[in-house]
Amino acid sequence: MAEESVVLVGRKPAMNYVLATTLPLAEGKKVVLKARGRAISKAVDVVEVVRRRFVQNAVVEKVNIGTEEGRVGNDGRPRNISTIEIILAPPAQGGKKK
Repeated sequence: MAEESVVLVGRKPAMNYVLATTLPLAEGKKVVLKARGRAISKAVDVVEVVRRRFVQNAVVEKVNIGTEEGRVGNDGRPRNISTIEIILAPPAQGGKKK
């Protein structure tokens, strides 16, 4: 399997993550974008910007979604936090394009 780069999406501007995603794709590596909670929409935006402007033939290979038990709220109960993992492959390695 090819090398993978992991990009953890958080509070920084989306273009920081676009750059962090584009460089490994240009080297032929897969990129795994991971985000939790409110950063999920930013991760999706990053993938779309990369695919539309920088690496047009990049392929979304797989999307995993899930839930983690997170911080304890004010009432003492644990909170559930949504998670997403998007695997982006360079054009030469990509599977089926959807």
